[in-house]
Amino acid sequence: MHPALSVIAFSTLSGAGYGLLFLLGLQTLIAPHDVLPPLLLGTVLITAGLLASTAHLGQPRRAWRAFSQWRSSWLSREGVAAVATYVPLALLGVLDVLDGPRPAQQLCGVLLTLGAAGTVFCTARIYSSLPTVPAWRLPQVVPGYFGFGLLCGAALLGAFGASAALGIAVLALALALGGLKLWYWRALDTLPALPIASALGLPPDARARSFETPHTEANYISREMVFVLARRHRQRLRRLALLHFAALPALLMLPTLFGSVAASWFAVAALAALLGAFVERWLFFAEARHIVATYYQR
Repeated sequence: MHPALSVIAFSTLSGAGYGLLFLLGLQTLIAPHDVLPPLLLGTVLITAGLLASTAHLGQPRRAWRAFSQWRSSWLSREGVAAVATYVPLALLGVLDVLDGPRPAQQLCGVLLTLGAAGTVFCTARIYSSLPTVPAWRLPQVVPGYFGFGLLCGAALLGAFGASAALGIAVLALALALGGLKLWYWRALDTLPALPIASALGLPPDARARSFETPHTEANYISREMVFVLARRHRQRLRRLALLHFAALPALLMLPTLFGSVAASWFAVAALAALLGAFVERWLFFAEARHIVATYYQR
């Protein structure tokens, strides 16, 4: 698949924003006060991500029509969940400014956590539900979306209020996500090649061959659905992503195991995780092979 920067920016920024809001909602159950700064950052991130996603649409002004297909479309469900999450988000911000009652803040926190988790799940299901892209059907895809959101969100939350518990959480999430992505890449590298019969809608074991290429010049489908990434570049980008979203955050959080905590370490870890997530999201699309690529013999 051709990596679209708008979609990559959306999944990276909104994932981090919803991860931050998810953890912030849980935090209100323990200490529902002074949530406004991270709440504002989370709002900026998810809003920037959602706006970036509209840049990939042919007619951005018609984006509102996507909300009407929520019964059958994960994209539509994602839009509904994203908009619905703004309600507890805004209410929690107002209650924090007005020093509202704690039970009301906690209720908004629970709704915010559920809304953030639901939106990320819908985003992941947009891709994992597509039978035409086997790489996205792997079981590691949905947990990976949650993992990046939680990792970036925990690091960002720690930048506002560093604590040993958050440091240990970031360390554990970085190591777990690194292992998950290594597992995913290994599974991706062993996926069997798609037979041309599948691209023609025939049973995979049917005997079929192409007489000639569909056409001699590139078209919209071949530009959007077919992307070739050299193996050496793939391996380098994998290592670069792993270094930033797993190794660096884990190393930065090691001092928290010995009681040494600093908000600046969390800020650097958050930036590294966001950069690693951006590279990983690029690879997520670039390495995915759409079944149409078999038809075009690419």
